[in-house]
Amino acid sequence: MPTFEELDQLSSAELHDRAVNLARNRLDVAFFWKLLQEIPAAEVAAGDVDEAESDVIHTYLGQINDAMHASQGKLADALRPLYIEYLLERG
Repeated sequence: MPTFEELDQLSSAELHDRAVNLARNRLDVAFFWKLLQEIPAAEVAAGDVDEAESDVIHTYLGQINDAMHASQGKLADALRPLYIEYLLERG
């Protein structure tokens, strides 16, 4: 099992890919639900308030798309703690 220090050295994109792939392989719906819940706050932290407001106003469909593509840029960086926590607990 990887350590926090090892995971923290990875790029945000790599953390996203590892966490999402692990959850997908385990059919871990709880992780995806938590990811969907975290995306609006992560978008605000990443400076994209309009996208966060849009996700809150609209259905979760936009957030599902965001979750599957949340491996780049400031959104991925804002979600790093979630990915590291999941990989430490379940990896």
